[in-house]
Amino acid sequence: MRLPETKILTWNGVKAWRAAVRQTGRRLVLTNGCFDILHRGHVDYLARARQLGDAMLLAVNSDASIRALKGPERPLNPEHDRLFVLAGLESVDAVVVFDSLRADGIIALAEPDFYAKGGDISLATLPPEERQALDACGAQIIFLPFLDGFSTTTTINKARQPRPA
Repeated sequence: MRLPETKILTWNGVKAWRAAVRQTGRRLVLTNGCFDILHRGHVDYLARARQLGDAMLLAVNSDASIRALKGPERPLNPEHDRLFVLAGLESVDAVVVFDSLRADGIIALAEPDFYAKGGDISLATLPPEERQALDACGAQIIFLPFLDGFSTTTTINKARQPRPA
């Protein structure tokens, strides 16, 4: 078993890691997201995404990009902690942080064979920049269903509710 810190890549390290995956003939799955509070829905989604290929790179939004996407109170967990926890999952072969609102940069860098997204996204709502990057590298886009009842927002709202005495 690899230690989580050995799975955390720098932006510059992605290219070499990807080359090693390609050299061994393995097919790469890329997915991305905030993963602010890890919950069952995340673990289910990541395990299903990993089954699409032979290795999985998880691109994680930076703290700054999460604030821009979700507001000043997020993230609850800083990026280095989120990366470490996610790297500890068996389904995740490597993690990297990205600092933009869209994933087109990491898509172009990693050149995945498969790109997995959750069921809240469709081809119609996939950002055009991401679609162009995916088309350029020939990635197959796959949308995976969410596990009902699990989301970070739901988890946060439950935690904020007063408990009965």
